[in-house]
Amino acid sequence: MLEFYGYAKCGTCRKALKWLEEQGFGYEFIDITETPPTKKLLNDLLKTHDLKRLFNTSGQQYRAMNIKDRLSGMTEAEAIDLLAAEGRLCKRPIVTDGRRHTVGFKDDEFAEVWR
Repeated sequence: MLEFYGYAKCGTCRKALKWLEEQGFGYEFIDITETPPTKKLLNDLLKTHDLKRLFNTSGQQYRAMNIKDRLSGMTEAEAIDLLAAEGRLCKRPIVTDGRRHTVGFKDDEFAEVWR
């Protein structure tokens, strides 16, 4: 079963959920705003994704906290700590089966990873 870190009001998350359901995947929905991804999961994501890609760069919190200007001065560990503490900063959805991961939603990427 997949773990799906998302936000119920997010259009992108709804599209991703629809895609997974159409393909017959079971998932556990985890509200990313209440339960952010763990540091372990975030570090696993860094193996295949750039650090900046893990941030929701279009989010209000990202802008309010001025992360764009602060990110270059942060260590990777500091950025992971921030993401693990504040789920609204994370790009969504994050989908994982413990071995494979996707960040955000694109049909072609989901088809490649989840088929």
